[in-house]
Amino acid sequence: MQSTIVTRPDSTPESSPRQPAPLIVFAGGGSGGHLFPALAIAERLSETVPDAQALFLCSQRQIDRSILADAGVSFVPLPAQPVALRPFPRAPLRFCSGWMKSVRQTRAELEARSSGPRPTAVALLGGFVAAPAARAAQKLGLPAVLVNLDVAPGKANRLMARFARRIISAVPCPEFPRFSREVVGMPIRRAAIATDSPAACRTRLGLDPAMQTLLVTGASQGAGTFNRLLTDLVATKPGAFDGWQILHLAGELEFEQVERAYGSANARARVLPFCTDMAAAWGSADLALSRCGASSVAEALANRVPTLFSPYPWHRDQHQRLNVIDHANAGIAWIVDDAINPQANLATMGVRLLDLMGNRSARESVRKQLADTPCPDAALAIATLLCHAARG
Repeated sequence: MQSTIVTRPDSTPESSPRQPAPLIVFAGGGSGGHLFPALAIAERLSETVPDAQALFLCSQRQIDRSILADAGVSFVPLPAQPVALRPFPRAPLRFCSGWMKSVRQTRAELEARSSGPRPTAVALLGGFVAAPAARAAQKLGLPAVLVNLDVAPGKANRLMARFARRIISAVPCPEFPRFSREVVGMPIRRAAIATDSPAACRTRLGLDPAMQTLLVTGASQGAGTFNRLLTDLVATKPGAFDGWQILHLAGELEFEQVERAYGSANARARVLPFCTDMAAAWGSADLALSRCGASSVAEALANRVPTLFSPYPWHRDQHQRLNVIDHANAGIAWIVDDAINPQANLATMGVRLLDLMGNRSARESVRKQLADTPCPDAALAIATLLCHAARG
């Protein structure tokens, strides 16, 4: 089946006195990977339909509350839980209880907010929060649009495809033709796209504006293996970091430990548990080490940052690798496996990272290729499609 690549909306949604502005409900959470694309779409929605409303249904995790509260949007945490079999039987029972409660709560929220003439659509961004919201939308007869973000749709997305009236995807899904009918590109927040110079971005983050900068990010929750790798590297090979400073997003759990380790090694490093100014983070970077969740990959490429990607190692299907493999084959990114074992990572990921830090020509070649790669405004395209779905 041929995919339709949507690079721009056919028309810009406009409100009028005869047609009330829509309420778009975004369902997804548990990590920034589900929330940041939704925020990008909501941002374009507010720009094109100023009186439209957006409501976010998220998980009860603190990361969701932090991200959405900082964005200043309306949100309702749901008691949904991820699928788990252990410990048995508590985990399955917890999932079932969370599912039923989330369906009821979502239905109550949608009935309360979409009563009257306001048209409503539900955007499903994936994950365990979105699935019960999809079921509630089906029960109410509201249009649900599944926005698939990964090359290999997860179990939740394949389940929600049964409830969705329309499926759109950020990326082509060769093994799942149903998800590749409308490919729109990855929605990216404006707050994640650098517009200032590298020196200005570094200054905003308290870095030396003139020094080469390595960005280390394990996405919204950090990456323990990255934390250990970098602190081991600065301790054992300090000379490799001459002329470099590190911006390290370590996650809440290990932030203080990583900061102490850099201090003990006298390394030039700025350690943050989480960064709300990702435009400055990407804009400051000469090189990045990153997980390859779909949003992280899209942001790195859109900001033209040469990046060494390492897939999350505990996924059985290694689906994060699929998010970046085509880019690596095209020569605009690099991939290295996360061996989990600290010594093994020093010998593989560490060696590759230090090699790239010392190879300016390789980095500049990738940056030039990225500058020539088109980056359509997928968030605007999806906002338009959601408005059309809400209105009929």
